[in-house]
Amino acid sequence: MVVFSALMIWKGLMFITHSESPVVVVLSGSMEPAFQRGDILFLTNFDNPIEVGEIVVFKVAGRDIPIVHRVLRVHERKLLTEGSIPDYVMPWSLNAANYSATGGEDYLTKGDNNSIDDRNLYAPGQLWLQRSEVLGRVVASLPYVGMVTILLNDYPAFKFVVVGLMGVFVLTSKEG
Repeated sequence: MVVFSALMIWKGLMFITHSESPVVVVLSGSMEPAFQRGDILFLTNFDNPIEVGEIVVFKVAGRDIPIVHRVLRVHERKLLTEGSIPDYVMPWSLNAANYSATGGEDYLTKGDNNSIDDRNLYAPGQLWLQRSEVLGRVVASLPYVGMVTILLNDYPAFKFVVVGLMGVFVLTSKEG
């Protein structure tokens, strides 16, 4: 019953925030000093435009763990329609990244504590992060509350200790 309730709360958060992952834990120091390892971040993913300077969480193909970084640049793709291309531009010379059938925006991100942008983190050959890869933007944080998650990931033996202590607690507690 507790698992069902937690699942319903999680689904409700996903619905309210429009994010498939409304809560994430910072796992690296790439965003220091803005965020430290172990900070819990709360996300929303509404359709309003993402702006330079906002901190987003994104997931790219080939990487299992989402990345938390700041938007460095926004690249606007022009809507490709008949007559939208000036006559003096030859169609075969168009840079495909500048036009699309749907228009839209792409993003270049960078960790505050990193010396270069994230193009080396994107899929091979990918120069910009697409909106569909953004899980959400950070709206709030709780410092260090996620350190337990990091300890469980970094030290697998710690998992057994925690589960063992929980088992001992369940076996020794008395129902009144």
